[in-house]
Amino acid sequence: MAARQRAASVPEDPDRGAVDRARRGDLDTFDELVRRYQHRIVNFVRTQVPRAVDPEDVAQEVFLRAWRGLKTFRGQSTFKTWLYQVATNTARTHFARHSRRQEEPAGTLAEEGPDSPPPAVSPEDVEADVIRRDRIDHALAALPADQREIVVLRDVEGFEYKEIAELLAIPIGTVESRLFRARAKLRRLLRA
Repeated sequence: MAARQRAASVPEDPDRGAVDRARRGDLDTFDELVRRYQHRIVNFVRTQVPRAVDPEDVAQEVFLRAWRGLKTFRGQSTFKTWLYQVATNTARTHFARHSRRQEEPAGTLAEEGPDSPPPAVSPEDVEADVIRRDRIDHALAALPADQREIVVLRDVEGFEYKEIAELLAIPIGTVESRLFRARAKLRRLLRA
């Protein structure tokens, strides 16, 4: 009965078929999963590591760790949630390695995909957007790492509270309180 309840609580995973094929050694299918999540993982990592660390390199390490660990993925969460857990742990490792140097965390959030056509905007709009993004980046960088992780996972990546709790291995109440404090601090920083 407990196994049935656990199975019923696991959300439907749109990546299940691809994950199963990749677990059997299908590199082309794993490449498809990488392409599907690469842009989002790079953007997530960018918000979590110091500026001196190349987010593309960290993302590559995330996918390498995911490939190596795919056989241990038990499907108790969606592949996306598991992949972000791998990304979070990898980013934390890189952040810890470089934190002794007292470097400022990065936080550029690119919302468009790599194949998106550039929007038609005026130079004034571009300048205003760059200034706005820079302010957001600096505000995110000012947050403690545990709050920054949660606000990016929820407000940028769109994870549900339950998924964030699973991903970070913390209670939902902790997710809610950290998110509340992070949003409050971001509002103060962005108003200043």
